[in-house]
Amino acid sequence: MRAGGEAPHQVLGRLRFLLQCSECFRRARALPAALCYVPREVQYKICKDPAAAAAAAAARSLLSVWDSPGPARGGKRAARATIEVRKGGCLRATGEEYCNGAGLWVKLSKEQLEEYTSSRDLAEGWLLAQRFGEGGDKLVPVDSVEKIQWQHQTLGVDYKPAVSWEQVVDLTYSMRLGEKPRLAEQDEAAVQKFRSVPPGWSYEHDMELGRFLYDHRERERQCGDCTKEHLSSVEVSSQTEDGSATHLTDNQTYTFWESNGPPGQHWVRLNMKKGTIVKKLWLMLDGQASSYVPRRVAVYGGAPNRLQHLRTVLINENSFQDVCILRDMKIHLPVLEIRILECRDQGYNVRLRGIKIKSFWEWDLILNADMFQPARLVRYPLLEGVNTDVLYRRAVVIQRFVQLLDSVLCYLIPLSEDSVGTFNALRSMKPFLLLSKQSTALITHCLQSSESTPPHTLPKLYINRHLAREHRTNPALDPSCKNTVFTQLYEGLRSSKNNQPLDYRWPLSYSQWWECEFITEGIIDYGGGFRDSLSDVSEELCPSSGDVAVPLPFFVRTSNQGNSSSDTRDLYVPNPSCRDFPKYEWIGQLMGAALRSKEFLILALPVLVWKQLAGEEVSWSKDFATVDSELVKLLEVLEGVDREAFEFMFGRELTYTIVRSDQRVVELIPNGSSTVVRYEDRKEFIRLVQKARLEESKEQIAAMRAGLLRVVPQPVLDLLTWQQLEKKVCGDPEITVAELRRFITFEDFPSDDTRIQNFLEALNNFTSEDLSRFLKFVTGRSRLPVQITVYPERENLNALDLMPQASTCSCSFFLPNYSSAKACEELLRYAVYNCMSIDTDKNPWDE
Repeated sequence: MRAGGEAPHQVLGRLRFLLQCSECFRRARALPAALCYVPREVQYKICKDPAAAAAAAAARSLLSVWDSPGPARGGKRAARATIEVRKGGCLRATGEEYCNGAGLWVKLSKEQLEEYTSSRDLAEGWLLAQRFGEGGDKLVPVDSVEKIQWQHQTLGVDYKPAVSWEQVVDLTYSMRLGEKPRLAEQDEAAVQKFRSVPPGWSYEHDMELGRFLYDHRERERQCGDCTKEHLSSVEVSSQTEDGSATHLTDNQTYTFWESNGPPGQHWVRLNMKKGTIVKKLWLMLDGQASSYVPRRVAVYGGAPNRLQHLRTVLINENSFQDVCILRDMKIHLPVLEIRILECRDQGYNVRLRGIKIKSFWEWDLILNADMFQPARLVRYPLLEGVNTDVLYRRAVVIQRFVQLLDSVLCYLIPLSEDSVGTFNALRSMKPFLLLSKQSTALITHCLQSSESTPPHTLPKLYINRHLAREHRTNPALDPSCKNTVFTQLYEGLRSSKNNQPLDYRWPLSYSQWWECEFITEGIIDYGGGFRDSLSDVSEELCPSSGDVAVPLPFFVRTSNQGNSSSDTRDLYVPNPSCRDFPKYEWIGQLMGAALRSKEFLILALPVLVWKQLAGEEVSWSKDFATVDSELVKLLEVLEGVDREAFEFMFGRELTYTIVRSDQRVVELIPNGSSTVVRYEDRKEFIRLVQKARLEESKEQIAAMRAGLLRVVPQPVLDLLTWQQLEKKVCGDPEITVAELRRFITFEDFPSDDTRIQNFLEALNNFTSEDLSRFLKFVTGRSRLPVQITVYPERENLNALDLMPQASTCSCSFFLPNYSSAKACEELLRYAVYNCMSIDTDKNPWDE
């Protein structure tokens, strides 16, 4: 499905269809049948494995039948029946498919089984249509036998893909003149499996599943050198005594392989493990002697006795490091052979420091049920405990939805700032953009096409950080905040010396926006001073420590900062009382500049703010809980309480007023402070409270967004999810074990206690996100610095492998006794992802 190649009636039909699907996802309703289409019957032809020459000549094929998809790779389970298919014949099956770690499976109905076997005790059967990692014959969907014969006689084509769900969408939702083509009958039972909403499923579950799929894809993309994991062995044409072939994979910079033979006869043969698919292959050159550097190489791949030419590469004369000679293979190639056709300066022999491979297992590149192992779901609490088949089928329809969205995305998003897009109508599908293959390219295009020419000379700003530090110690002495780094930068850029306003729309390579001269510090700014000034601005806007005063009036601490049971205690919201909108707009411009560049402006803002900046809808129960979780809980209680409990809890003390984040009391209705809320009016009171609190910083956020849009085109904000926007502006809050270890103190442990050893070993296996979650679990904060005290678990002294507990009020962690570091790691990871709402509030001195 190629984006941009659709006819107008197809585009309109798909837009209508996406709107309907989006509404079904949002309201957790049954999805449209076209998205879930499965043909009732498909003809399959056996395609012989070209690597198995003897098997290709066989007159028949024997296919094993299982009662369910399986076994997984390496599993042992006896087949229930065997089907014989003669050479050139076809197999009739249902269109239902299932993919797991073993491969792609197709289903046979009871009627179809009886056609091919004498077995009567199977209600359904499953055939392995394509086996991962082992090659072998494949089942390929084709048209009817009669049509195959006709095509073979007239066109020389012996198979063609059967009807697809994409065709069904277009035929069902596109307007067309004349009679519509007849659709192949669908498999009602299979379609219903995809359409039905799992019990207890919600839009949030789909979002969590989308995030899981995105994270899985990103982990695969970010994997490093896979040479040792995926390479079985290396052969070479020749070698010298000091230049052994083993040096090609020893990952040492000072060793090399050197050939020893006539020119044009040198090669390196890589025998790949079964199931590997190569995405990139590099040669690591040895530039110490030019005549030993390859100039022209050819890459061949395939079965050992049937190698085919893949690519010939002419290596740039200026290249002396790593050179990529192959990329983006689609299938497993058992052997890759690198032939050195020519060396530089007419050299005889070749010398390589090594080879480097980025590759994947075949089953990791395809959506399959084995992705949803319990150990992989621990970071996604909403998905834990959900049946694997349910997650797999839901992921399939999400994947289909995103594939369709990708095909029309360029029509939804205006690529010019002068045009108006229709993306507002599809805003609810925005979270699925994480999985889009087109959005990244569109974002890059929009940013590049809106770039401006950088200024010829940098604005030079004089900053007095001594005065700024004095202001931080007691901001109340200077309400104008004129001595802060923020204000000095803002006023300096507005001064007559810099009368050309900066537009911040510069290319990614433009890394310094202004030059700083720090008074009395003697620093020459080649970029470091500029980055220091950005860090100072970040710290003044949203201080990382909760124990210091906020030096500037633009943001205030959320109510959760005083709530010891909250897991979002280090966040800030725009100050509802601050009306200095030009400065809010400048903050938005700096955020836009960070998005366009490699610099970061770290602002600890809650989801509620990021969603509004990105143009996403906000939710009271989920998003405002990151600002004031106690108020969210209180209103839930208020809505469900009976009259007697209402009178007991509130009496005549509850009036139509609220306390905003800036601690100001405001009335919800005229004379609200003197109007008592009656029991029968409580739902209207709740509505007014929610509206007032959700919109308390509306003007300030609008000013920040206006600043963002002066730097970043509207289409970019349409395409970015709030998570992506936060990451591009603030960077990834990377936490390392070494950093975290500096802020951990162990109390009441013997010096050689195994509990500490297990705990630290478990933390060493944590990702940065895991460590951030651990920090939230113990302290309610997601960023350092914050001091953590670890105590022994005292309540169950002799018990093993208990769930750990923490007290965010005192930033204390209570470490149980674990049987191993692995057990500690698994239970700790489960706790930090699934027990964030639990705060034991234990006293660390309790016995």
